[in-house]
Amino acid sequence: MAVLGKDKLKELIDRYKCIYPYDYNLLDGDGYVLTVKEETTLHYLEHKNLISYEIVFILPDNVAHLTAKSRYGRMGLSFLNAAKVHSGFVGRLALELVNLSNDRVPIAIKRGEPFMHIEFVTREGELSPYTGEYQFQYLSDEELQMYIPILKEVFPNYDELAKIWFRNRRLSLQE
Repeated sequence: MAVLGKDKLKELIDRYKCIYPYDYNLLDGDGYVLTVKEETTLHYLEHKNLISYEIVFILPDNVAHLTAKSRYGRMGLSFLNAAKVHSGFVGRLALELVNLSNDRVPIAIKRGEPFMHIEFVTREGELSPYTGEYQFQYLSDEELQMYIPILKEVFPNYDELAKIWFRNRRLSLQE
């Protein structure tokens, strides 16, 4: 198991759209810094889901780990969701937050603000892609169509997986 470095991650982004869209300046030495899709303010003790601007695709031989930028923790934001993204996942990430500020003040997060580190880690063993209900979350049909050829390329059992993935989504399985 190893964390992918900047050069390897850039290759995967360029070839497979592992992060889309992406800003080269948000690649750091061992990951990428995801940004916020919509501006939001959390009041004291309020819980909200914050959606990433970028779409994330985790290749079959990777998993990803999330860590918050420390500046938000210092403000009092607490991150409630697990810090793992399963192999095979495609979609925008929902980051579950609660404001636990000692000062009991609202915390504002602006659209496009760098917010969460994502690190891609290699995994070994048989393919076991994500097939849960959050697959393709917060994607438009057009964005999903962009990933279908990539999914067909990287998953030899795409047809079998597609039946599971698209079960609850009104979308043609045609390219």
